[in-house]
Amino acid sequence: MRRRWRISGGLTAVLLAFGLAGAVPGAAGAERVRAGTLAAASAPSPALGGPIDYTVYLPHGYAEAMATHYPVLYLLHGRGDTMQAWTRVKADLDRLIADGEVPPVIAVLPDAPWSSRGSWYVDSAYTGADDPGRSVETALTRDLVAHVDATYRTAAHRGARLIGGYSMGGAGALRYALAHQDLFAHALVLSPAVYRPLPPADSSAREFGGFGSGEQRFSAEVYRRLNYPALLPGLDAESPVRMYLAVGDDEWTNPDPADAAHDLDYEAATLYNTVRRADAVAAEFRVLDGGHDWDVWRPAFVDGLRHLAATLRVTPPAGLPGPLHGTAGTDWAGGVAAHPGGGSTLGYAASGPVAGQPYAGGLDAVVSRLAADGTGAAWTTQFGTAANDRLYGLAPLADGAVIAAGYTRGDLDGAHPGSPADDGFVTRLTGTGQRAWLTQAGDPARADRFYAVAPAPDGGAYVAGYTSGSFAGEPGAGDKDAVLARITPDGRIAWSRQFGGSGEDKAYAVAADAEGVAVAGSTSAGLPGTTPLGGTDGWLARFDPDGTRSWVTSVGGPGDDLLGGVAISADGTVVATGSTGGEATAGGSDVLTVGYTGAGRQRWRTVTGGRGADAGADVVALPGGGVVVVGFTGSTLGVPAGGADVLTLRLEARGRQVGLAQYGTARDDAADAFGEENVYATLGADGRLLVSGLTAGTPVGGAALGGGDVFLAVVDPREGTP
Repeated sequence: MRRRWRISGGLTAVLLAFGLAGAVPGAAGAERVRAGTLAAASAPSPALGGPIDYTVYLPHGYAEAMATHYPVLYLLHGRGDTMQAWTRVKADLDRLIADGEVPPVIAVLPDAPWSSRGSWYVDSAYTGADDPGRSVETALTRDLVAHVDATYRTAAHRGARLIGGYSMGGAGALRYALAHQDLFAHALVLSPAVYRPLPPADSSAREFGGFGSGEQRFSAEVYRRLNYPALLPGLDAESPVRMYLAVGDDEWTNPDPADAAHDLDYEAATLYNTVRRADAVAAEFRVLDGGHDWDVWRPAFVDGLRHLAATLRVTPPAGLPGPLHGTAGTDWAGGVAAHPGGGSTLGYAASGPVAGQPYAGGLDAVVSRLAADGTGAAWTTQFGTAANDRLYGLAPLADGAVIAAGYTRGDLDGAHPGSPADDGFVTRLTGTGQRAWLTQAGDPARADRFYAVAPAPDGGAYVAGYTSGSFAGEPGAGDKDAVLARITPDGRIAWSRQFGGSGEDKAYAVAADAEGVAVAGSTSAGLPGTTPLGGTDGWLARFDPDGTRSWVTSVGGPGDDLLGGVAISADGTVVATGSTGGEATAGGSDVLTVGYTGAGRQRWRTVTGGRGADAGADVVALPGGGVVVVGFTGSTLGVPAGGADVLTLRLEARGRQVGLAQYGTARDDAADAFGEENVYATLGADGRLLVSGLTAGTPVGGAALGGGDVFLAVVDPREGTP
């Protein structure tokens, strides 16, 4: 494995045994905050046969910003309360918006008088004459939302809507988030009055008919059907819900030991530990100092809104284009090449047959020549052994041919029977998909892999990777050594260089020009001639065309660092990208990009990242000396789409960031299940980027093929999204 991260799109629990009251904006300086407005209004409701009364909060400047649209918060009050309860957070909203912690939002506070203010926000089937149930859920989720979108300048998509509530309202917010994923992408669930499997005997959930049926005020069957455990199996993982759940540690304690598990702090923990296992829910959990009151709900509202605001966006995320490439199993991206006359060649590792080609077993290497629009394949070549054969890059040649490189665990060239470990391989396919030659190389008894390939000026190539033993008879220095090899146009190894220190050293990227070749990778104990910086270091080296190393340098900081992509820009700068996990980073790891002169002097260094795991994987040189870095992000650097998104970062010739975007599906893109990057990029003939990588999700207007598929996106470097 290249490296292992944990993508920060999963589910995280943070238990706070102390209060968050200090997080609530106080009165000091309030006169400097530009205040929004509150107004009473009503919405017609066919479901109720009458109006829905509500209070609306409009942010400061709403009346003047006529071209601006806003996210919407829908906030549900507790049993027995009214819509006025939520108005106490107005000052908090004003402050959060003024401080830039939350985007300007509209807040809708509906009144819920039905079933003696104990409707539990569901469509009730209770028909009792005293206070029959009403279709409250339909009224609020359909009639009210439609009215709000028609009346105010809202961003009318799920990513711009948040449903929140406390107590009974928390139960309603939970249900609406899970039962109406088409409407809400965010949920603020505070001290929810939810019980599993049924409410205790003294719960008001049994009293008012919300969960009734016919003349029965409470039906166990109805409650189970409407409760959250029944909703989780039907969730759509392609429409994820980000949930913030909070409860006080001083909730009322039921004196009946049989009902101890129904204390709301206990139930909240049970709820969290249930929803955190659902693929469609990304949940945070807080336990605050306080009881079932606003001493908990107000600070939790502030903290929760800060947390959820990161993805509460007017602009919907950019999706991943289809169609996808691969099989019904799990496939892996393996490179993309652009051709001068238009069109491209896509490489990947497939776990089954593709386009009617023979399937050898395990993972096979697949190379497909695609039309200029990236759709139909002119030809597809699949090759492999019964073991795994995986591609790690394609290099285009002037005559339309491509050179592909990777590793095999079998006898791919017919000259390595009984091979006990991985070997590197490099092959040339003609412009019509025929194999011209294939070279398999490495230590006969130890693992060797090629992780990168770059075209050489004479029609040959450079390949880079690692060996666990002795590559081409050269002595090993440590656990693994980096390898660089020069391949002639007819497939022979003209020369190879094995180099490393006492630890684990790998080369992940290679780029070439007329002056020689640049190589980048990682080292665990330092390379000879470099100064260890701490943890795992990235490294960058320059070699002459004859294999003479001109310089090598370590790159990074005190944490774990890695360089996984390299290019030589139009002005001769060697630009490498990867990740840094040093103490000064914004999150778990950040994108690290560096520029070095041809003589090995650092020109610039750029770090980009957020709270999650972010990494650069490939560098594409642009005309004029700038570059585009392509990688993945688990942060909110642009408009997030899912767990890990594809990241596009444009830098000018001096390393200054001039563009950034992210796009993807609701699931992980550009990274595998181990948090290792799996994405490649190149510059097409028309000046647009061709980006290919792994996705676990579903593209826009298309369908997934299997457990992991390969995408190909055409991206304008200025915009950064397909």
